[in-house]
Amino acid sequence: MIIQIFGTKKCKDTQKAIRFFKERRIQTQFINLQEKDMSQGELNNVRKYIPLEELIDKNGKQYEAKNLKYLRHNIEQELLNDPLLFKTPIVRCANGATVGYQPEIWQNWADTFKA
Repeated sequence: MIIQIFGTKKCKDTQKAIRFFKERRIQTQFINLQEKDMSQGELNNVRKYIPLEELIDKNGKQYEAKNLKYLRHNIEQELLNDPLLFKTPIVRCANGATVGYQPEIWQNWADTFKA
C-alpha cells in the first residue's frame, strides 16, 4: 500500500508529511500540485473522508487573487481547474484521507502497516 501526498514543495506541512512517512519507512507518492492537477477520481476518493469545503484554502494567496471570497462559485470545479486552491498536504491512504498536518491519524495508519 502506498500513501499519496498531494502538496507543493514550498509547503512546510507537506514537507513534514513526507518526512513523517519516510522516517517510518513507509512508501509514499508525492504529487506536486504545481505540476499536476488532482483528477476527478482522486478528488472523489478524498471527498469520501473530507468535506469539499475543508479542502479549499480560504486563507491562501490563490483564493485571494481569484477574489473567490466575493464570487459565487462551484468549489469542486474551481479546485479541479486550479489545484493551488487546495489546503495542503492532502494525504490519502486506502482507508482514509486527511488535510493539513495530522500526525496522530498518520500514526494510526503507520501502525496498520506494521501489523
